[in-house]
Amino acid sequence: AQLEESGGGSVQAGGSLRLSCAASERTLRTYTIGWFRQTPGKEREFVAAMTGRGDTTYYSDSVKGRFTISKDTAKNTVDLELIGLRPEDSAVYRCALTTNRDSVTVRIVRSYSFWGQGTQVNVSS
Repeated sequence: AQLEESGGGSVQAGGSLRLSCAASERTLRTYTIGWFRQTPGKEREFVAAMTGRGDTTYYSDSVKGRFTISKDTAKNTVDLELIGLRPEDSAVYRCALTTNRDSVTVRIVRSYSFWGQGTQVNVSS
């Protein structure tokens, strides 16, 4: 499997970004794709996830209502739209894949077997 993130950048508070996690069509169909973020010295934090069939999505409480995860079948990506960004959203965002589908384990880092390299998001106040 191969996962590649893109779309990070620097924005002011209140701005928006769209991150993409590119993978093969088979990978996106087979696995749940999760987005996590991490800042130096902190634990990797679950952000959102979407099951392979695209029928179920999960969000952390900190991003619910501001971030949206979706699948672009034409581009073979799972995208994360970030709206209403805050300085505390600044982090390296990474996508990963898991065979899990339930609402509990998709939020756990060790559930994921393969990770992309990440894309940096910086939000200034």
